Amino acid sequence: MIPPELPSPADTGPAIRELGAEERKAAVGVINTAAGWYREFLPPEELHSPEMDESGWDAEAERMTWWGAFSDHGLVGLTGSEPIGDVVLLRHLYVLPEHQRSGVAGALIRHVEETAPGSTGMIVAGTYRANYKARGVLEKNGYRPAARSESVLRAYYDIPEDRLLGSIAYVKRVGPPGR
Repeated sequence: MIPPELPSPADTGPAIRELGAEERKAAVGVINTAAGWYREFLPPEELHSPEMDESGWDAEAERMTWWGAFSDHGLVGLTGSEPIGDVVLLRHLYVLPEHQRSGVAGALIRHVEETAPGSTGMIVAGTYRANYKARGVLEKNGYRPAARSESVLRAYYDIPEDRLLGSIAYVKRVGPPGR
């Protein structure tokens, strides 16, 4: 029996660390596999195949930090964090289908929150309105739809108009109260 003061293996969650260029191929594989889910709610004309390629991953890495979640199966999920003033964008949250509903997404979200600069007042995440899986994960982790979602998306994201109109912004206040 594990003594109560020690976490059980189930409580430890995935190991999370910054991803480097040498993990680009695996990361893009996770993104494109997990994005297969989009076929269930996006019309065919809005699907992008692949969702991301290696040059797109590199371009994103120039402005944000990629974080990977690892289990004994290797890279099972990832996200990015992009600080903009006193806001941090939670970007590209993807978890392999066979590892969903196991706490990987929540662990990645908490990692972004915990590593956000001290001046961060809010975390912002955007997702498709129809993506009930992502919306559920965000809400479970304390995020709420932004009061002026379209304005928030336009202020912080550079996404095609078709994706913007079908998306919703979620926000979560972080840091000390009153900030």
